Amino acid sequence: MRRSQVTTVSLLAALALTACTNAKDVLDPSAVKPPADSAQALPATQGTSATTSPTTTAPAPAATAAASTPATPAQTAAAIAKTRLQVAPIVGASVEAAAPLTAELQARARQRGVTLVGSTDQTATHVLKGYFSTMSEGKDTTVIYVWDVYDPSGNRLHRINGQQKAASVGSTEGWPAVAPATMQAIADQTIDQFTAWLGSGGAG
Repeated sequence: MRRSQVTTVSLLAALALTACTNAKDVLDPSAVKPPADSAQALPATQGTSATTSPTTTAPAPAATAAASTPATPAQTAAAIAKTRLQVAPIVGASVEAAAPLTAELQARARQRGVTLVGSTDQTATHVLKGYFSTMSEGKDTTVIYVWDVYDPSGNRLHRINGQQKAASVGSTEGWPAVAPATMQAIADQTIDQFTAWLGSGGAG
């Protein structure tokens, strides 16, 4: 009996000691802290990344916005000043319709500060080629136009297109029905769009 009791007491003492050892392993801050730190580190890293990402990305849209910001008047003027525009013969329009168009192109270009050069001038920085047609519907006639802007090497840089309802002249159709004022309006719009394109960086 005594030996049995001693054995029992020894067994209980051993279990108690084992329990204390396990408790120490679980409750020891050094044992608990690493998992806690690891668990906190991951969300912290993700959170920081999520917070930083928009901040890091934010300058990119700002830079894009800055790049697309309209040029200042000084920048536009500088781009126009170094431009020498050559206007190629008009394709598709009658001689009578092309005359007021050409005259107004020259006048509007002077107003905008664009230098026009002749067809044989080798100093041209841009060449403007125009293609015209008319579309009649009932009593209405519409002028459809396309301008291609080329560099001296023949590479197309830009396109300007549109249409203008013609102020009717008499009861005719086609080009005879197009009043000079219509062609002058197209010339004004063309030069205005050309200079706007130059101001946006089109001059290269």
